[in-house]
Amino acid sequence: MGFLRNIFAAALLLTGAAAWLPGGAAAWLAGGSAALLAGGSAAWADEAAGRTPVPHPPPGKGEHCVMPTEFMRRNHMKMMYAHRQNVVVDGIRTTKFNIEGCVNCHAVKGPDGQPVSFDNPKHFCRSCHTYAAVQIDCFECHNSKPQASDKAAALDSDKADAAKMAEFLRETKK
Repeated sequence: MGFLRNIFAAALLLTGAAAWLPGGAAAWLAGGSAALLAGGSAAWADEAAGRTPVPHPPPGKGEHCVMPTEFMRRNHMKMMYAHRQNVVVDGIRTTKFNIEGCVNCHAVKGPDGQPVSFDNPKHFCRSCHTYAAVQIDCFECHNSKPQASDKAAALDSDKADAAKMAEFLRETKK
């Protein structure tokens, strides 16, 4: 009953409907909301009690994230939506909040030493999003694991093209 009261209390508090309850009901509800706010609900029990374990995603590779960790935990989606708006609609490309940077920094390696893809439950994004039952579609278009740098690939391609051009010029001088 306590758990249901907590859920009911949260719904009423979030909608503002709790203000309309008579005194006795408000007191009963206050007990539920106090337990909810104190984290006393069975839904948020400690992992040690045999409940669903809370995710502990590994830290990124750098010294720090582009923003403080707590801020990113709560607001990363807003940052990514804003970045997408800037790139897709406004044509403004920046690297501070792009998904490639996130994937490169937060890549988790599998048993073979290679970065895992989003299909793997150990993937950095998936560890929290699965726990929170949030479905994301980022990786339908974007790579979910670090890729070879486009610049490095372009340099290799340019070197190969330059070598072919030099060979062609040598052949034509003969």
